Amino acid sequence: MSRKALFTNLGGAGHTNESSSATAGGADAASDAHRPTRLRSRPILGSPELLSDPATTPVGAIGQSLGEFNEKAKRAEEIERKLTAGQVIVELDPTLIDPSFIADRMPSSAEGLADLTEAIREHGQFNPILVRPHPEKVGRYQVAFGHRRLRAVTSLGRQIKSVVRDLTDEQLVIAQGQENHERKDLSYIEKARFAHRLEQRFSRATIMAALSIYKSDLSNMLSVVSKIPEDIVDAIGPAPGTGRRSWIELADYLSNGKTALAVRKAASDPSLATLTSDERFKRVLASTKERPIPAQSENWRANNGEPLGTVVQNAKRVSITIDRQKAPEFADFVLNRLRDLYLEFKAGSSEPS
Repeated sequence: MSRKALFTNLGGAGHTNESSSATAGGADAASDAHRPTRLRSRPILGSPELLSDPATTPVGAIGQSLGEFNEKAKRAEEIERKLTAGQVIVELDPTLIDPSFIADRMPSSAEGLADLTEAIREHGQFNPILVRPHPEKVGRYQVAFGHRRLRAVTSLGRQIKSVVRDLTDEQLVIAQGQENHERKDLSYIEKARFAHRLEQRFSRATIMAALSIYKSDLSNMLSVVSKIPEDIVDAIGPAPGTGRRSWIELADYLSNGKTALAVRKAASDPSLATLTSDERFKRVLASTKERPIPAQSENWRANNGEPLGTVVQNAKRVSITIDRQKAPEFADFVLNRLRDLYLEFKAGSSEPS
């Protein structure tokens, strides 16, 4: 089968499954008539028959339950199955394989990579990675998906199971974006950065297909990346638990020069390195808020030690509290003198210097 025919037929298995499901579920069709449909297929490698219905909500727009997380993992495996169907799996020297020409993820946590490495050590590599012959370096390859598996297998000193296919740049980034999106969601800022890097070379239609997002989502992502300097994002990290609204809020604060200085100071604080990525984001975002000056309190007492009152002051006000039960005469004295004290103050401030 030619490569062209292979790309054309990528969606065949998906359509068969959908048809079978429709037949089996015919009895429930009437009750589900008004229920919004969420089409699970994705536009792999530019195949139009795998495009989602534009009226549906993209996966990831709402919080995911454990069941949906498992479902996403199954869909990721289905994507890999379609992309590697009918292909010969070979073992390659991982030192001959380079990463994709556009990075999508920020550095993985050491703990997460260690777990994957240990799983492969004990059980082997079940799923091959997808690579293409390197377009510029003879004898080398370039990853479409499987970057984390590549790092794990490399650390074990083993050969890595791979499928080698001739892919255009556009086909590679769509496969890269969709497989990673399904297997382990990129954080919002990772998606935004990936979208920004893709924009330098590809159309917005390609970017939306790679990330399974809509035009408005893409516009927000590109706006966030343009407003938040790279070094600040690097200092914060992927922040997997921090969503779109929080990043947009930080981006908006950075349009204020005074706030931008506070953000940069917080991002360069060495103590930030001891926090998780999401905690680092919260620390940096908190620097945009003006912290109230702590109130100062002073107790007034008579010469014999009896309490007369309490003065509490902060940047906005001064409060004087007098306990009438303990110092009734002093309370009356202060009340009677307040107006005179104000008139005296005004007279003094109006005198010529």
